[in-house]
Amino acid sequence: MTSSPSPATRMRGEDRRELLLQAATQVFGDYGYVGATTAQIARAAGVSQPYVVQTFGTKEQLFLAVIDRALQSLLDAFASVVDSPDPGDGSTLAARLGAAYVDQLDDRGLLLSLMHAFVLGKDPVIGPIGRAGFLKVYRYLRDAAGFTPEEVRSFLAEGMLINTMIGLRMTDDFDSDADARQLLVCSFEGKLDHVRALASEGASAVR
Repeated sequence: MTSSPSPATRMRGEDRRELLLQAATQVFGDYGYVGATTAQIARAAGVSQPYVVQTFGTKEQLFLAVIDRALQSLLDAFASVVDSPDPGDGSTLAARLGAAYVDQLDDRGLLLSLMHAFVLGKDPVIGPIGRAGFLKVYRYLRDAAGFTPEEVRSFLAEGMLINTMIGLRMTDDFDSDADARQLLVCSFEGKLDHVRALASEGASAVR
């Protein structure tokens, strides 16, 4: 089970909210929207379950807050790349944005929480929010990054592949399956060691 330090007694309201969102992101990432409970999230945050409900209301409202936070984090990461000067190292904008996408794994559960939202398209509340968020990312890459629709499609397809491999814990088979290793190497390139370390930390946290 995930665990986080208990919030300080005099912690500001926005800091307490962020602590709960971090814990919820991890738990939703690990167990999905249906499988996660507010009790699990409370234990992960080191608070009481009524406190979680008092702060966010329902599990649905908490999940929507997690998705909003995840999308904003992703768009902020993309903006930091797009708004920065070309580093002059020969890397393409797509490659730098891809690296920023993989860096979102540092916030454990963030990308998987988004993935869980994207498969709930039939849900009358989560579905529209998920679609709107996905299209917000599409429009940012098209309009701010200057990608063609085809380039955005390819970029998003690679992102979904990364999410799928993370969800499958493909890194678990890195040493035992040559094909899994080959796919991981070509997908994560220079960030593979970091991704494997994060996967190992995540596995320890949920035991």
